[in-house]
Amino acid sequence: MSTAIDIDDLCVNTIRFLAVDAVEKAKSGHPGAPMGAAPLAYVLWTKHLKHSPQNPSWVNRDRFILSAGHASMLLYSLLHLTGYDLSLEDLKNFRQWGSKTPGHPEIGITSGVETTTGPLGQGFANGVGMALAERWLSETYNKKGHEIINHYTYTIVSDGDLEEGISSEAASFAGANGLGKLIYLYDSNGISIEGNVSSTFNEDVAARFISYGWQVIGPIDGTNLEIIDAALNDAKAESKKPSLIVCTTTIGHGSPNKSGTADSHGSPLGPEEVTATKKALGWQHSEPFTIPGPVSVHMRRSEERGASEFLKWEEAFSKYQKAFPVESKQMLIDLSGDLPEGWDAPLLKLFNDEDSKGKSIATRVASGIALNALAETIHNLIGGSADLAPSNNSMIKSRGDFGFDSPNINLQFGVREHSMGSIANGMAVHGGVIPYTATFLVFYDYMRPAVRLAALMNKRVVFIFTHDSVLLGEDGPTHQPIEHLMSARLVPNLSLIRPADATETAEAWKVAISQREKPVILALSRQGLPVLDRNSYPPASNLAYGAYTIWENSPEPDTIVIATGSELHIAIDGAKQAAEKGISVRVVSMPSWDLFEIQSESYKESVLPARVGKRISVEAGVTLGWERYIGSKGISLGIDHYGASAPGPVLGKEFGLTPNAVLNAILSFT
Repeated sequence: MSTAIDIDDLCVNTIRFLAVDAVEKAKSGHPGAPMGAAPLAYVLWTKHLKHSPQNPSWVNRDRFILSAGHASMLLYSLLHLTGYDLSLEDLKNFRQWGSKTPGHPEIGITSGVETTTGPLGQGFANGVGMALAERWLSETYNKKGHEIINHYTYTIVSDGDLEEGISSEAASFAGANGLGKLIYLYDSNGISIEGNVSSTFNEDVAARFISYGWQVIGPIDGTNLEIIDAALNDAKAESKKPSLIVCTTTIGHGSPNKSGTADSHGSPLGPEEVTATKKALGWQHSEPFTIPGPVSVHMRRSEERGASEFLKWEEAFSKYQKAFPVESKQMLIDLSGDLPEGWDAPLLKLFNDEDSKGKSIATRVASGIALNALAETIHNLIGGSADLAPSNNSMIKSRGDFGFDSPNINLQFGVREHSMGSIANGMAVHGGVIPYTATFLVFYDYMRPAVRLAALMNKRVVFIFTHDSVLLGEDGPTHQPIEHLMSARLVPNLSLIRPADATETAEAWKVAISQREKPVILALSRQGLPVLDRNSYPPASNLAYGAYTIWENSPEPDTIVIATGSELHIAIDGAKQAAEKGISVRVVSMPSWDLFEIQSESYKESVLPARVGKRISVEAGVTLGWERYIGSKGISLGIDHYGASAPGPVLGKEFGLTPNAVLNAILSFT
């Protein structure tokens, strides 16, 4: 056996046993997948992955995603061994409070972790978004002789990843768009928590991915380093199709009693089995967390290689800056996440003219107008709809569709809500673009996991959800959201904005684009809504406070009516009728709970004074939760049951969402 092979084997086993020892010390975790997939990861990281441990945010680095995030110790071992800011002590603190090595990889906690994974299939779809962002940036900024954006996205995916429906959605999208810089290593070990997957997952995976338009390589021996290396070279040689390399591996490789079984999937091997496994693999080190000296030297060469690659890129970018000063300046703005000077100027002209006053404009229509206005100044606003662009008003009319050799920005996701959300997350994580998505609010259910992860990762993604209430009308209860607004409000670090008219919608977009560290949902009406004359009402810019007084007949009201979105007009009309009867009423527009909650206590008191106990909420959704603002004795007008198929005005009357219903609620306090 040659010295080269010896060091390779030693490195692979080091990766394996760092994972085994960390799981053993934590008394929880997943040792089996790192043990089986270590050869795949080792070859990828030492022979193919272009990365710089000293410069983990380098834009032109290759991206690596561990979609099977439960195998996190595989990634942590690689990060430590190749020189990232992750110490051996961090590995020993695996899964412990405050550590850099949580049970599943989390972006922002661990240097070198590109995206938060764990829910299976999410990393698969994130990778598609990263490759899409790379394609757009390269087509936008690369010039002949100046390929400053040119990198791959690699992912290790598992049987479980491929069982999830989101992976099918994302794979189909990637194949249709020819994302040739996307290379996935499929760790095909045939084992899940419940045992052998043959009874639940016996399809021809290769045939499926070929039908999606992917290049499929293998099955290959996932323990043969030379074969893995050759497969990766073949994948990189295909520029027009994404590649799936099917790698046959054994979960818990080397364990005499647990390899190839579910016993090694999600539990420590146990002290006796660890000893037996080390003996079986010829590991001479009984002390846990041992890293042989030759392994440290060999793996740390990544630092030298990465520094060299980074330096070459910096020199190339310096030449690019001199040759293309305008483009390079814009690219740096894009990559920083900053917005160009005067980016919101086009919004200031919207819906404030005489022509808009008194008109009825659906907020979905107003959103489309605002989106197109923003595209005049923000060129990297890129997104699309799940086959509903004409209805969501989510197409940027001045630009074409994204595609081969085209830096256009309209994405056609197809009817794939879940992967659409996760692909957008991947774009946001990659950087350089500001992604948005669009569908009906009722389909938030289909993409909630992706929205939740955007919030968990603190990423700027704008989620447009139109047809936001039962008042959409004839499509009926299957398309009428009931619990969805309140459901979205439960997600930490997610901002939900439900504007009441066109003027608030323009302001909602301004807030959404300004949010650098959280995603935003825009909940928009299907039906037309009166455009409020802001000469008579307070400015729509008050939307940024989350809630504000929109109308009152006395600065000392006896009753407060709080409303959101399309129901604000109902609330105002009902309150005005009550005022004619001599009742002091205030109407509060509350487009965003979360924006209101971050305001000062004095501001919140000025809008909702504690002394006023007579409060009414009006929202065409579930009433549960509104007691937060109306108290236990307040009245909540909403809908706590499914809707029906009928015109919107009829539904409003039948379900008690009318000015008269507001009036009666106010009168009930007297």
